[in-house]
Amino acid sequence: MVNVFSVLYNQTFRLQSYKYSVIKAKMQMLFMKNVFVLRRGFLPIYENKRFYFVLLLIFFVPLHDMNRQRQFFPLLPGSPLCVVLLVLLLTACRVGKGEKPLVGGTYDYPSGEVHVEDIYVPEEETSGEESERSGDLRRELQRMVPAPLTDRPEQILWREGYATSYNSETRLPNWAMWLLKGEHTSGAHKRQGVKYHEDEDVAPPRATNEDYYNSGWDRGHMCPAGDNKWSAQAMEDCFLFTNMCPQNHNLNGGDWNELEMQCRKWAKRFGEIYIVCGPILFRSAHKTIGRNKVVVPEAFFKVVLRMGDDPKAIGFIYRNEAGNRPKGDYVNSLRQVQRITGITFFPQLAADVRERLLDDADLDDWW
Repeated sequence: MVNVFSVLYNQTFRLQSYKYSVIKAKMQMLFMKNVFVLRRGFLPIYENKRFYFVLLLIFFVPLHDMNRQRQFFPLLPGSPLCVVLLVLLLTACRVGKGEKPLVGGTYDYPSGEVHVEDIYVPEEETSGEESERSGDLRRELQRMVPAPLTDRPEQILWREGYATSYNSETRLPNWAMWLLKGEHTSGAHKRQGVKYHEDEDVAPPRATNEDYYNSGWDRGHMCPAGDNKWSAQAMEDCFLFTNMCPQNHNLNGGDWNELEMQCRKWAKRFGEIYIVCGPILFRSAHKTIGRNKVVVPEAFFKVVLRMGDDPKAIGFIYRNEAGNRPKGDYVNSLRQVQRITGITFFPQLAADVRERLLDDADLDDWW
């Protein structure tokens, strides 16, 4: 039986020696592009089936040379050990469930390339300086959070770099809020290697990775990873599912991402800005995804406030769909966003200042 498989193997994989070097080089490139540095070392991202295909080839290609020399090897095709490994690999690929890779990657680069300088292993402990900064941020956020919600479930969760109001019925945040300082727009703590994870501070049922499989929706950050590079813990926290909403892939990587980048520019220019964003649910009945029935929002809002000698505010509303339009098309006043969302923003401001800011809707104030 082994001889039969050996003959078949030779006939199938008979290639010139120079082609082997090309195949091996390509496999090594694919292998490295699908491996990220995680907290406990090099681990494959199991959502990417290409990784397992490459891994399978890595098992088989060296066997050709060994088999030509008629050396016995326990991983010959058809051997029990080879069958076991194949089953394990197919299981890891979730072939039996017919699942697809998650929509949206865990890296910033549209091409999928991995930049070595951006591979980072999060530290196990937050430094004293980061902890002090986090405490200062929390005190400042507590003075500016939206008014308590009485028309929907709300659980306030305080994180290293942001606060969020969680809705146990929709499995979404009602809102997420953070103070983005200019110095927080860059840092050593990249998103590569940080995994999306459940938030165990909220009771089940709650959103999980499994809910997004085959859904066609991105795991869309409300408080983005790009605003949390200043702290390892802040970066870890922003990948909690209580900071995520199902988001159109084109929107997530397009116009919404452009607004996130613009906010970072504003933070650098004005020193710091307050940001509140979250989902909008227009209809009484909503699409849901996954076993935990995570609600798919119809739209998203974002409001931005800068203080100082001349306080200004501006709001944005984006439908949860593909689009490529100028930022001005999405602009709304705070009053309009409040009316649509039912959320009262910045109630702690002096009444006269807040009343004036409620009708601000001019992008020219921010250039």
